[in-house]
Amino acid sequence: MRSWEGLTQSSQNPQILKFSNPHIRLLLVRLREIGDVVFTTPAVRALEKRFPEAHISYLVEPAAAPIVATNPHIDEVIIAPRGAGLASEVRLVRRLRSAQFDVAIDFHGGPRASLLTWLSGAPIRVGYEVKGRSWMYTRRVGRPRELRARHSVLNQWDLLTPFGIDPPRSDLDAVEMRVDPAAATSIAQRITHAGIAAGDRLAVVHVSAGNPFRRWPIDSFVAVATGLAAGDSRCHVIVTSGP
Repeated sequence: MRSWEGLTQSSQNPQILKFSNPHIRLLLVRLREIGDVVFTTPAVRALEKRFPEAHISYLVEPAAAPIVATNPHIDEVIIAPRGAGLASEVRLVRRLRSAQFDVAIDFHGGPRASLLTWLSGAPIRVGYEVKGRSWMYTRRVGRPRELRARHSVLNQWDLLTPFGIDPPRSDLDAVEMRVDPAAATSIAQRITHAGIAAGDRLAVVHVSAGNPFRRWPIDSFVAVATGLAAGDSRCHVIVTSGP
């Protein structure tokens, strides 16, 4: 018997979902960029705490997969290749359906993410109220279209409302990214090779973004970098960028 068949509603709040079988299979969906996936990690940790015996799978695109690959609250990472063609997409859907997920949460809300959430076959599908795609979810959470002075962590956390999880606290629910030991060793070697001492201060300036509207003017980066370097002789500025 699939665990969702033991689904009940809270007597205090009929909108809250409860499960008589604790061994639910939970699918999280967050496609696209690295930062977007980072901002879901507090919600992932909260779900694992709420359902400690659940099996949690995370569907992510290749670029952001390392962010969740070593996350201790995730049991399985499923890669959704970009632009791999129809045959690849069919194989992905078959894999999702064969897993028999009980619950799917779409943290993205884009066309592909919502479709994969629906095609997963999970009987409980949670997503944002999105025009033209809301029918793919069984539980919908409102998301105003206008820009708001609100952190993305809070926006993602809204999707946990149907599970009775308390609102996040900034002092307890930080984003989470585990350090890869091999990467840490490689970076330490490069820093040493550059003549940077252990007690020196480092300022990493990333001067690019995937979309033009997210890119800060290059002159502003120059002003910040030179200001940091001029203010402290032991401060080293490291500039990074994408391809």
